[in-house]
Amino acid sequence: MQENRTRILEAAARVYAQHGYRGATTRRIADEAGVNEITLFRHFGTKSALLDCVAHECGIVENVPPLPSDPVHPERELTAWVQARMDHLRSMRQLLLQAMSELQERPDMGPCVGHGPVDAANQLRDYVVRLRRRGLLDTRDGTGLRPLELNAAVAMLMNASFGDAISRPMMPEMFPSPQSKAAGAYVRVFLRAIGHRPADSDLTVVRGSEPTLVRGATRKGRHTPSKSITE
Repeated sequence: MQENRTRILEAAARVYAQHGYRGATTRRIADEAGVNEITLFRHFGTKSALLDCVAHECGIVENVPPLPSDPVHPERELTAWVQARMDHLRSMRQLLLQAMSELQERPDMGPCVGHGPVDAANQLRDYVVRLRRRGLLDTRDGTGLRPLELNAAVAMLMNASFGDAISRPMMPEMFPSPQSKAAGAYVRVFLRAIGHRPADSDLTVVRGSEPTLVRGATRKGRHTPSKSITE
């Protein structure tokens, strides 16, 4: 039974991506899945319910490991996560474009298609909270990242990676090149925006009226570092 359900969902996703809502008839989906229409209706009841399931279940990012509960290397962890999500979105590009093109006619598809991105954004917010608790964000001013700013930073990373995955074939000049380096570039900008500080061994504070982050050894013409940023 579960095998038939999965086969029907996968077939419905392919047919919908190619033909849209009106063209995705139950007969066409059943033929694509290798089952009869009675089996399709037994599992889902109606075509609308079936396609809502397609949008909902395809919107949940499967085979993408969650962000770690105990962050160790934020840039590496986030880059792997963003890259996996972008690969997943590219694999769903035709389906997503079809769904977006029909949102005005079928607005009920919006929340279903958006389930995956919303879940991922919540994962990212929770990960940033864990970074702050581990002392991996610069909060020397005592305020930290405000909720509005955190939401904006999360939205920028999610939208940049989504736009790249979906729109790059149409306007490649809009996105970082090469494609294989894009996820890392987005993540580095995001981490700077939320105040991430790299490993202590790579950071020092230079004397002066305002603390300055310096990578590696003392730069020419600067004072000798006085202490680690974590001190």
